[in-house]
Amino acid sequence: MDPLNILVISLAALVAGAINALAGGGSFLTLPALVFTGVPPVAANATGTAALLPGYLASAWSYRDLIRSPGIGLSVTAVVVLGTLGGALGATLLLFTSNEAFRVIVPWLLLFATLLFAFGPRIHALLSRRASAGRGGFWGKLGIVGVCGYGGYFNGGMGIVMLAMFRLLGVKDLNVANGLKNLLSAVLTLIAVLIYAAGGVISWPETVPMAIAATLGGIAGAWIGRAIPPQLLRNGIVVVGAVTTVLFFLDI
Repeated sequence: MDPLNILVISLAALVAGAINALAGGGSFLTLPALVFTGVPPVAANATGTAALLPGYLASAWSYRDLIRSPGIGLSVTAVVVLGTLGGALGATLLLFTSNEAFRVIVPWLLLFATLLFAFGPRIHALLSRRASAGRGGFWGKLGIVGVCGYGGYFNGGMGIVMLAMFRLLGVKDLNVANGLKNLLSAVLTLIAVLIYAAGGVISWPETVPMAIAATLGGIAGAWIGRAIPPQLLRNGIVVVGAVTTVLFFLDI
């Protein structure tokens, strides 16, 4: 690998790991950085997801005391099973997506993720007012599979989508919703990475330095979060997402 390329993707992963620890949205940086250095779009998506996996696992572990039944008629085990199914379906779908098709799809996915990130707090506030417990029936289960399918296919904005889903299903305790979100993110990302690896779409030379950088960024994020106002950080991520989206649209 070219030393400059290693530097670019490592810096992207370092910052991505930090902002994932703070607010999410790290894939806004890792995906374009990998594409910029010459990695095909499908491989870039899979490689970025693999690089950020340690951070998802660490987040799930740190929230282990808050992982409990969502109180919507589903046990934690059922949520994990549904999440595993969705993640596997999404990752498998990515394997059957050509680079040409994914290059056309990804700007729309980035736009969707950016808008979700921008309006996430308002969405959560609205859903928390309208949520009612016990929505874990067929449509609730289908919702979990669908959201995790999105996460297995495209990682961007996954945490925001999950939180919105749990609020819509009636999970009123935000800490429980966050714990379940971190658990599902780790589970579906692990499953997705295993499927990506089996399909041969992960570029391992880029994954190793990015994973190390993202882990260090995640550790640093805990310290940085004490100094940066949350709203300022969120606005900055929205700007990055918007710029990335425009650049990908211009590249079609």
